[in-house]
Amino acid sequence: MTRFFMPAGVGFFMLAASLPALANDTPDPAAQFAAECAQCHGRTGRGMASFPALRGKSEAYLVERLTSYRNTEQVGPNSMLMFGPASALSDAEIAALAAYIVTEFN
Repeated sequence: MTRFFMPAGVGFFMLAASLPALANDTPDPAAQFAAECAQCHGRTGRGMASFPALRGKSEAYLVERLTSYRNTEQVGPNSMLMFGPASALSDAEIAALAAYIVTEFN
């Protein structure tokens, strides 16, 4: 039977090398909002045309709606437009986006 031994320094180096990747997993709600939300809801969340305003909504409301869209639940006439952007959002990203919107625009 062959055993594989990793020198302690190599293990530490592998862990340290993975830390920047783990840090990049942290959601950046400002960047997500600018990339995914602002085109329809406006740069300040005021809404545009048939796209509703996000400002003035509670954090709980925004989390509930984004979660519903992620689950492809119909909640209004534009629901289908939200299924794509919301489908890739994690719970952490949804929470961060909702907190960002409430903090920045209310």
